[in-house]
Amino acid sequence: MTIVSLKNISKSYGIDVILKDINLTLNENEKAGLVGINGAGKSTLFKILYGQIKPDSGEIYIMKDKKIGYLSQSLDLDEDETIFKEVMKVFKEIKDMEKRLHELEKLIADPKNIKDEDYHNKLLSEYGYLQEEYERRNGYSCESYAKGVLIGLGVLEEDFNKEIKYLSGGQKTRVALSKMLLSSPDILLLDEPTNHLDLSALSYLENFLKDYSGTILIISHDRYFLDQITTKTFELKDGMIEEYDGNYSFYISERRKRTEQRTKEYDLQQTEIKRLEGIIEKYRSFNREKSIKQAESREKQLSKIERIDKPSSLEKAARISFDIDYKSGNDVIVVENLSKSFGENHLFSNLSFLIRRGERTALIGDNGKGKSTLFKILYGEIEKDSGFFKIGKNVKIGYYDQEQKNLSPDKTVIDEIWDEYPDMTVTGVRNALAAFLFTGDDVFKNVSALSGGEKCRLSLLKVMLSRSNLLLLDEPTNHLDILSREALEDALLEYKGTLFVISHDRYFLNKVINRIFELSKDTLTEYKGNYSYYVQKKNAKEDEIVVATDGKTKTEIKEERKKLREEKEKQKALNNTIKEVEKSIEEKEETLSKLENMMCLEEVYSNPEKAQEVAHNVNEVKNEIEKLYTKWEELSS
Repeated sequence: MTIVSLKNISKSYGIDVILKDINLTLNENEKAGLVGINGAGKSTLFKILYGQIKPDSGEIYIMKDKKIGYLSQSLDLDEDETIFKEVMKVFKEIKDMEKRLHELEKLIADPKNIKDEDYHNKLLSEYGYLQEEYERRNGYSCESYAKGVLIGLGVLEEDFNKEIKYLSGGQKTRVALSKMLLSSPDILLLDEPTNHLDLSALSYLENFLKDYSGTILIISHDRYFLDQITTKTFELKDGMIEEYDGNYSFYISERRKRTEQRTKEYDLQQTEIKRLEGIIEKYRSFNREKSIKQAESREKQLSKIERIDKPSSLEKAARISFDIDYKSGNDVIVVENLSKSFGENHLFSNLSFLIRRGERTALIGDNGKGKSTLFKILYGEIEKDSGFFKIGKNVKIGYYDQEQKNLSPDKTVIDEIWDEYPDMTVTGVRNALAAFLFTGDDVFKNVSALSGGEKCRLSLLKVMLSRSNLLLLDEPTNHLDILSREALEDALLEYKGTLFVISHDRYFLNKVINRIFELSKDTLTEYKGNYSYYVQKKNAKEDEIVVATDGKTKTEIKEERKKLREEKEKQKALNNTIKEVEKSIEEKEETLSKLENMMCLEEVYSNPEKAQEVAHNVNEVKNEIEKLYTKWEELSS
């Protein structure tokens, strides 16, 4: 059943056309992704859906009484409020109800009111109704529910009373996301919800959204996340929407097929057009009446061809390539018993590991465990407390800081590069910047005026130009659109040096990394594989824990999980069947409406045979609808 529908939505800002004739439909309980390059208009579309801005033209349909929740990248939080109090605002109605129940309890117990039988009965009636409503809306558990969501998304319980103005950008994002999820809107619009979330928080959010009963539309550059959650993908490109009936991986595969097919159709049509143009030209060259008529006839034929637009090639991505000037020694990083604290904030102690030449290693773990601090120690930005580390022979470090402190806000883009590499020619600098999508007047922009994605690309360019044989990359895919992420991944796979990276991008970790260090509670655990291997081994460890605590064998656990998977698959298949029936009902009702309108046409009702035919068709469609509703009831019961 359709819950959201956009028809022919257009939006421009001056001469810049952002959206043109957008058509989009979301069904009840559907989970869809919205993808496209940065600046494609995705956030604009969300603001139109939410009612923050009005389209220039088109129609918006949202099912009556359906509540929309919108998590934007600009957060709406009370800076002077504490975390927990801000989140609990979601339950204001329930809290008001609770307050009134307490008031009623006092009034009911008051001897004066007991004597007034009518008034007392009225109080009891109100109390009974409110009590029932309070329980229905889970009033007794709303505080524990709120705490669970906050903790699940990585907000520490000891920070619940901290004022929002003292939080980092990432912490504020988690609070806003918690608030949004707790409000349980019917339609959930999430704009980059995975920003600033660590792996455990990402896992929690995925499970929450998988079980969410409402309709969800997600803007995200997190490809792994989209694959886990969505069953439909909308691509916004050149102001237009194209729909794909699957998750992100399906979309990538299907888009490639569609592009290939459209290219073939375009090429065939162009061949035919050129053939006809050649014939026309030849006929006209004869310069005779008959040949001119033949030419005109072919021109008419040519004019009737519905021209296929040339399929646009894949969007431009940064042309990234990491080269090295020379090889390093075999032992690139040696760390023994390393420790670091900031006052009472203890990060890690007794860390020991070895990274060898050519390895592609990732450092993962919850936020606040000291991953970025470790990188800064290795790069020489901050001092260790104790222990030993050594950077190997002939090692040249290229360091990417997620905070991009290596960029000078007051410099122009071109000067940022030129001052770092003064021996480069004007052409060399311009070509390097163009490879990272800085062209024309963009190179004269101040760094302070750049978007997060642009700053990210500029920092990566500086690292690339360094030709370092050891790359320390701290969240390199943050702020990059999907195309730029893929370009970065491909470049790192070709890189001949050593890679040590901090990342929460699971798609990136699967594609690029062959070794993982997990930092937790002063322990560095090694996993010799990519992210999928890490998850597999973690799950195996959890199985062992379950066996130890519950007394179940691994075989029993596997059987239980198998049964659970089978039940989930059955339910999923049933839900899909129900959706198909609902779609058929919708289509048949549209057909019925058209037939009933035909009955009102003079050419039909004035013609007995035609009227009888249409009436017969009406009855047939009604019978089909009745059968479909019966089937729907059977499936839904």
